[in-house]
Amino acid sequence: MMISSSALKNAESILKKSQIPSWRLDAEILLAKVLCKDRSELIIRNNIKISNKKAFTFNRYIDRRKKFEPVAYILNNKEFFSLDFFVNKNSLIPRPETELMVEKAIKIYQNKAPNILDIGTGSGCIIISVLRHLPKSRGIGLDISKNAIKVAKFNSKRLLKVYNKRIKFMNLSIEKLSNNRIFDLILANPPYINSKDIRNLSRDIKRYEPKIALDGGKDGLDVIKKVIYKSLKILKHNGTLAIEIGNNQYFAVSKLLRKNGFKETTLLKDYKNNIRCIFSTLK
Repeated sequence: MMISSSALKNAESILKKSQIPSWRLDAEILLAKVLCKDRSELIIRNNIKISNKKAFTFNRYIDRRKKFEPVAYILNNKEFFSLDFFVNKNSLIPRPETELMVEKAIKIYQNKAPNILDIGTGSGCIIISVLRHLPKSRGIGLDISKNAIKVAKFNSKRLLKVYNKRIKFMNLSIEKLSNNRIFDLILANPPYINSKDIRNLSRDIKRYEPKIALDGGKDGLDVIKKVIYKSLKILKHNGTLAIEIGNNQYFAVSKLLRKNGFKETTLLKDYKNNIRCIFSTLK
């Protein structure tokens, strides 16, 4: 039998030696999950008894984390927009910056019934979050990864009880989508990292997250361009296109949007004051 304080101390030491930047936080999150307790309780009470079975599970988690596997993949869980999403290595881990796009989309279409397209749906976190807050809306989640679509469907069944009625997931590339102007709102969080820059990402990301959801080609704009060109044919006039972009991509993407007849309406900045999302309408 082990107690929580010694288990944490040992785990923190292992993660720190392995150069995990968030060694203390990660150890606490993983132990809290194993014990089915809040992290705050671990901090207040340092003498919680841990059974041998739970100690074994915790040690296995720490062994995975020291190899830089993200906590979200170890626990198959990531909170996004106050919802708990199932995630695995087939889907990108939802990021806090993306919540800004979801929040703005909900605000624009409050009390309306938009038809929504989510391009590169991954875990389904964007479309599911929006549909939950816009009860009259309907949506399609698109992804070129079959396995990502499986994750999104699983999440929609858990988090959207009327799954079949309001949402559909398609394993399809955007170019193959029919050219019908049926969407009021297009949301896209496409791959936008330069191919050559992927090697510079943190080990958590480059070792474990799906490269297909990260690699935006030579200039990081390959998929963004496809999204803009296709939106011209499937977005209703005065419809909204929201694209999440990488740092320092604003001027290039803004130029592409203007060139293709879009008018910028809102720019969203992340917590470091970088422009990370552009909302625009089709003139």
